[in-house]
Amino acid sequence: MSTQPTNDATAAVSEEELPSNWGRWGADDELGTLNLITEEARARGAAEARTGRVVSLAQPIRPTPLVSGPFAPTSGDYAPVQQLMQYTGDAPATADMMLVANHHVRSTHLDALGHQIRDGRVYPGRPVAECVTPAGLRHGSTAAFAAGIVTRGVLLDLAFDGPLPMGHPITPEDFEAAEARQGVRLESGDALVVRCGWVYAIDPAKPMPGISLDAVRWMHRRGVSLYAGDLGDAFPPLDPAVPGPLHRVAIPLLGMPLIDVAELEELAAVCTESQRYAFLLTVAPPRIHGLTGVPVNPLAIF
Repeated sequence: MSTQPTNDATAAVSEEELPSNWGRWGADDELGTLNLITEEARARGAAEARTGRVVSLAQPIRPTPLVSGPFAPTSGDYAPVQQLMQYTGDAPATADMMLVANHHVRSTHLDALGHQIRDGRVYPGRPVAECVTPAGLRHGSTAAFAAGIVTRGVLLDLAFDGPLPMGHPITPEDFEAAEARQGVRLESGDALVVRCGWVYAIDPAKPMPGISLDAVRWMHRRGVSLYAGDLGDAFPPLDPAVPGPLHRVAIPLLGMPLIDVAELEELAAVCTESQRYAFLLTVAPPRIHGLTGVPVNPLAIF
């Protein structure tokens, strides 16, 4: 695998060169690429559930006590969940309150389409003023996930012989090599699960690998309905002309929801043991409307 970026970092990429689904499913669409999960795609996923073995793709979270002081959701020094225990009175029960950072780098979470804004617009081209309010999102929110997500998941294990090199740009060639090596092919409506073998950590001395713009174009051509990975966008960006292709292109232009910070080590072990890299993927987030994202526990069922 080449460790050098394939994109020309000095070349600006015009909007016409970027993949887009704006208008494909109508001006009011909030499902985006989840529209690709047809009954046939769900049935294809259901057919992969043969033994009943279940693997979670979520990072475990141990809440920290909710104490005085700033809550810093963007800092890895704080847990994604802060908890306040409450005594409920005479009843012999316990209860608690939680303060949750939905996009924390230590929490597996599902990004809604309104999470990212492109040129003042939210997928599929709605003005941000129509969609975003101080009270939450009116368009492109977690309300779109009310029915959950059920489809075939396909693991492409790019870390089969060790973690990807620092700064490696993930390309279509990486994906297709993994398909050939594993004997599986991603089909329209499938969820793409990508293992890089890294733990997310912002460290400029150790630039992370990440998805290239060409890889996002490949996902568009293949009809990927949902992306999940232990990593997504590289830090620092692979290409300053298009920083963060997953978050800045796939979400706002393709309308592709993302599962960030997935835990994939057990999944990779099970896939290798069984020599099966496709499974039924179920994602059932809580029905909290108006959010930009929500913690989630995706399940792979074999």
